[in-house]
Amino acid sequence: MTVPDSSAFGPVGPVGPVGPTGPEGQAVPAGRDGRTGSNDRTGRKDRTGSDDPATPAGSTVPEGSDTAGGSSAPVGSGGPVRIDGPWTHRDVAANGARFHIAELGEGPLVLLLHGFPQFWWTWRHQLTALADAGFRAVAMDLRGVGGSDRTPRGYDPANLALDITGVIRSLGEPDAALVGHDMGGYLAWTAAVMRPKLVRRLVVSSMPHPRRWRSSMLSDFAQSRAGSYIWGFQRPWVPERQLVADDAALVGRLIHEWAGPRTPDFPDDATVDVYRRAMCIPSTAHCSIEPYRWMVRSLARPDGIQFNRRMKLPVRVPTLHLHGSLDPAIRTRSAAGSGEYVEAPYRWRLFDGLGHFPHEEDPAGFSAELISWLKDPEPDR
Repeated sequence: MTVPDSSAFGPVGPVGPVGPTGPEGQAVPAGRDGRTGSNDRTGRKDRTGSDDPATPAGSTVPEGSDTAGGSSAPVGSGGPVRIDGPWTHRDVAANGARFHIAELGEGPLVLLLHGFPQFWWTWRHQLTALADAGFRAVAMDLRGVGGSDRTPRGYDPANLALDITGVIRSLGEPDAALVGHDMGGYLAWTAAVMRPKLVRRLVVSSMPHPRRWRSSMLSDFAQSRAGSYIWGFQRPWVPERQLVADDAALVGRLIHEWAGPRTPDFPDDATVDVYRRAMCIPSTAHCSIEPYRWMVRSLARPDGIQFNRRMKLPVRVPTLHLHGSLDPAIRTRSAAGSGEYVEAPYRWRLFDGLGHFPHEEDPAGFSAELISWLKDPEPDR
């Protein structure tokens, strides 16, 4: 196994407060409704947490605080997570936790799953496009991110996939078309294997099949080097501090570095600021990193071996695989071999000149490809 130098994730910088400051510069806890120290809808006072990767068992992590300091980017009245738009925000219960969703439109359900270092808002363009095309579009925040619960455990892919299928059931739908990007794509692959009856169709962007990801990271030096940030995540404490240092400046740097050169307008400063504010919500950095820690630390453990064997089961739903040709985080050849794990119509689409975020770099082109495939009654192989 080739492990690049984890210093590629960047030096440790000073960690500033992630919320409003009180006397002598101490950080003041922020409530879920976006006001300092306010109560949530149940009347309970929000509890603050740290980005300590060694959260004791049974402890409580903040439940989706919706405020963060540092950035001056304009956000809606709902704070940095519940951003205003034509969509509706609400919470749903699934798999023992509470998940924030933004939904728009009526029709067959399309559930959108974000990746790192983002949250539901990454699908803002697709929400409106899908709704206009006659779908019920729902973008959810994954466990530990955005407005969803931050639990002390439960960040292995099998449990996170059950979060997703649980949300489908909570929405009262018999099934859904899953659309996942990056980590959301990894979980979409997993959900399609674990709960095939709940997945009508599968769309994955910028992420190979889990078994393909594993083999590429372990045997392909170029992919292992491209994913050096994942190796860097294995260190305790340090990655969390890096992510929130200087008001999550690293988040902006990663988005800039992973975007392709074809669309110089993405990302603009306002977009980056939205993602930086969301990462600064207490405990988000830790919860965002935990799935990647499991992916590496479980490689030789019984749970990881069992998961890898389970993913040998083929995907038996029509699958659309989308990828940017210049993605610097997930190389094209790493993703391209995923079709061998699909025993159903499989379509591979490469976006020329785009990077790791094709749905934001070319939202019109991405949405057109997505909707055309979802409406195709007989997607071809």
